[in-house]
Amino acid sequence: MGVEKSVKPKDGSGEPPAEGGGRNAEADFHGQKRSNETHASTTDPDASSTARAKATKLCFMGHGLMENRHGLLVDACLTLADGHAERVAALHMIEPLADRPRAITLGADKAYDAEDFINELRSMRVTPHVAQNTNG
Repeated sequence: MGVEKSVKPKDGSGEPPAEGGGRNAEADFHGQKRSNETHASTTDPDASSTARAKATKLCFMGHGLMENRHGLLVDACLTLADGHAERVAALHMIEPLADRPRAITLGADKAYDAEDFINELRSMRVTPHVAQNTNG
């Protein structure tokens, strides 16, 4: 399992690499709690931690808009991992396509089942086909 070595404590603490390990020495982060408040990326100051990852990793999220019939990628973008990026990116990518004279639909998984997202799609005359989130 790879360990994100560019994630360091913001307070400057942290153990130096083991002797003889070189710049890519293994580090043991097991049991350490890391969050956006306590740790930051040394390589990308805009990166943030995502709660979906099993291990804390500072990252951006990649999003793709696919054409369903042929499986072609229509649009793609990167966003900061902030908990709302998926729905914001979807709206951003679908908006330029929504003014077409033909009806347009957008299919999405249950992570997109949010009233504000559905209402925004409808205001753009996009028919949502979103799986229902029955977990609460």
